[in-house]
Amino acid sequence: QVQLVESGGGLVQAGGSLRLSCALSGTTLSRYAMGWFRQAPGKEREFVAAIRWDAGNTNYDDSVKGRFTISRDNAKNTVYLQMNSLKPDDTAVYYCAGRLSTLIPVTPQLYNYWGQGTQVTVSS
Repeated sequence: QVQLVESGGGLVQAGGSLRLSCALSGTTLSRYAMGWFRQAPGKEREFVAAIRWDAGNTNYDDSVKGRFTISRDNAKNTVYLQMNSLKPDDTAVYYCAGRLSTLIPVTPQLYNYWGQGTQVTVSS
């Protein structure tokens, strides 16, 4: 089975930084497009960032451009989300997702595999 496990969430003050990790098991990360999504209470799951299987392209939601960076290490079967200059509005459960594709979808319905999520809370 393909499994994704997120880690690295926690409580941080506004302006601080966190780095989320997503470990893939059951297969190799190579050839998987990977994305990060987040969901706050009462809101739908929204796109944050995505990266192509070979890291040749990335995409970010406008709300995180210039603050967040998605990266991957296929040899370690791990995807990262570096989050800087965090704001209270960034508070949410963050999920990583994967799809065996050369494309980098930005809609959650197009991803086949999901992690359990990790909570990020940014205080004022």
